[in-house]
Amino acid sequence: MATADDFHEVVPLADLEESGRELTSVDGVPIALFHHEGEVRAVNNRCPHMGFPLVEGTVDDGILTCHWHHARFELSCGDTFDPWADDVQTYPVEVRDGTVYVNPTPARELPPAEHWADRLGTGLEENLRLVVAKATIGLLDAGVDYRDPVARTLAFGTQYRDAGWGRGLTVLGCMANMIDDLEGRDRKRALYTGVRYVANDCAGETPNFEQPALSTDAVGFDRLKTWFRDCVELRDADGAERCLRTAVATGRSEAELAELVFAAATDHPYLSAGHVLDFANTAFETLDHVDDDHTADALASLVEPLVTADRSDEQSAWRQPVDLVALLEDVYGGDVTETSGLEALASEGDGATWSPPADFQETLLGDDPDAIVDALAGAVRAGATTEDLAAAVAHAAATRVAQFGTANEFGDWDTVHHTFTYANAVEGATRRTDAVELYRAVFDAALSVYLDRFLNTPPARVPEPGEDTGRDPDAIREELLETFDADGEVNRAGRLVGEFFDCGGDPAALKRTLGHGLLREDADFHTLQNVEAAFRRFDRVGERRFEAEESADLEQRRRVPLIATARYMAAHFPTRREAEQTFSIATRLGRGERLHE
Repeated sequence: MATADDFHEVVPLADLEESGRELTSVDGVPIALFHHEGEVRAVNNRCPHMGFPLVEGTVDDGILTCHWHHARFELSCGDTFDPWADDVQTYPVEVRDGTVYVNPTPARELPPAEHWADRLGTGLEENLRLVVAKATIGLLDAGVDYRDPVARTLAFGTQYRDAGWGRGLTVLGCMANMIDDLEGRDRKRALYTGVRYVANDCAGETPNFEQPALSTDAVGFDRLKTWFRDCVELRDADGAERCLRTAVATGRSEAELAELVFAAATDHPYLSAGHVLDFANTAFETLDHVDDDHTADALASLVEPLVTADRSDEQSAWRQPVDLVALLEDVYGGDVTETSGLEALASEGDGATWSPPADFQETLLGDDPDAIVDALAGAVRAGATTEDLAAAVAHAAATRVAQFGTANEFGDWDTVHHTFTYANAVEGATRRTDAVELYRAVFDAALSVYLDRFLNTPPARVPEPGEDTGRDPDAIREELLETFDADGEVNRAGRLVGEFFDCGGDPAALKRTLGHGLLREDADFHTLQNVEAAFRRFDRVGERRFEAEESADLEQRRRVPLIATARYMAAHFPTRREAEQTFSIATRLGRGERLHE
């Protein structure tokens, strides 16, 4: 409870009555005083929207209106009529012997963490970019772990988008994956990026009404898996969701849940240009950052993308002039949904240890689909695991991006990008489950690499190790950022990454630079995906036994994904940086800076 000592003398009441308003400052707190309808009111002089001095506003009928953006506040309590503005802080006043006293430090209604959590909810609901920026900055400044706003945003995104998992939640997951690779301020940018993408993705969308789990725990996993796949095949979203929620409700392990989802996601090759499996992998990765309470809703949100997906086996590129689907069917067991052929190959390799032949990458990047399929089948027969092959194909896909020829149409960047992020997602999936169905995903990714071959004609040069210029790695990183300020510096960006490695630069510093370059831009969905995938591919290089053994080639494998993503970024930058302007405004407001002067 406030005492008399908490109040500070500010102005004579007569002066305030005559002027109607006065500006004062107590212990550094700017306070606007108003005399209205016989009452004295005190509010913080900084409009909570963008900091304009409220003492210059208008008071009428108990409402204070800011003149900059016309935010309105109920004068006695400070509550706003406009959700984008936030409430303004009010201060208790007393009149003693003709003098006005103000308490500049009233008890807060909510601690900062709770206040900004509430504002995060408003920003999501109303799709308010500035509110989202303020809330994400405020939460992290209040010491809240990034996982909490990620969990809140995940819950919102799965509840308020009937179309299911989409670009917004994928960006949220990518940003959560990248946070540890970023410096402090860029971590706030990353969280802001993920949340605003979800808010925008859900704006105006129909909310989701979930289907319940089946009221039984007596269904075996194999039968549940069959039911789920059959429902997806028939595009029965409601039935598929009930099966998936039942799997979660009955306590199936993460590996089993992954098998369920990825089996359905690979029953047809390269669904929706790879987005479906990529969404599924990102959903599992996002769940790594939050608690298990979100599992059912997150995975259920994958059903709609699964049942509405475009199926590549129904598209001409996979049928003409070479029937790639027929090649896959021969290996899979007579149909794209089969696995019996793959199971037979894998049984031949039981107990064997596979290492890729010297020409394996050359084959994957070649122009003979029969040879590619034969090489993969031979690898399975020789004991290659799904993870072994996924790593090899992911490297080939990264190489396609690194060697993308700039004479191609600009839109073709997305073609090689889709293959790369799909292959990266396949590799991530194989680290969660050893389900035989993921061999299909590897074959699909490899044939997508094949289909992209003309986009490397001629191939751009990938800098090879051994070209040490003696330059300071920090100077190289600065120059790399400069390439993103100019149009068309694609090849220069790739060369600079190669030079950085040759000059002994720290890869962690390079990732921080690439992350900063990404997050200051209005990066689109694909660019955000591409950088995150490149970071993960870089991290995974050398973890595979055969990669660690190939020491001569290991250094090149490490640098290829970062060269690839630097080139991709340079092709898509610079942008208008509107999101960065909003983030900068929110940051300055949080520091108490004046924007209007």
